[in-house]
Amino acid sequence: MKADIHPIRNEADYDAAMQEIGTLWGAAAGSPEGDRLDVLATLVEAYEAQAIPVDLPDPVDAILFRMEQQGLSRKDLEPYIGSRARVAEILNRRRGLSIEMIRRLHEGLGIPAEVLIRPSRQEQAA
Repeated sequence: MKADIHPIRNEADYDAAMQEIGTLWGAAAGSPEGDRLDVLATLVEAYEAQAIPVDLPDPVDAILFRMEQQGLSRKDLEPYIGSRARVAEILNRRRGLSIEMIRRLHEGLGIPAEVLIRPSRQEQAA
């Protein structure tokens, strides 16, 4: 019989849950093993969110990543950022994003606003 499921409170609990997830991986949905896998995965996800903080990316890196994902050129950013020169200033980290640029990039390209409002690496170093 498997041990009772309980909250993950420390690294040992986390390691044990991850090991059990490995043995349950591929269990049929709706089966007792599949249900146990779902519960353990939820507990692990909650523990990771609390114990392993995720650093948000630099705003310019996020824009460049989205450009790569969607096959966009610098010209494609002009409706969101402004002139060709302004796009270059932003992507070369010579100028920060304005609130309006952040809104347009968030709404138009789906980049999370909480990523775009962060200072860029260059602004953090100053």
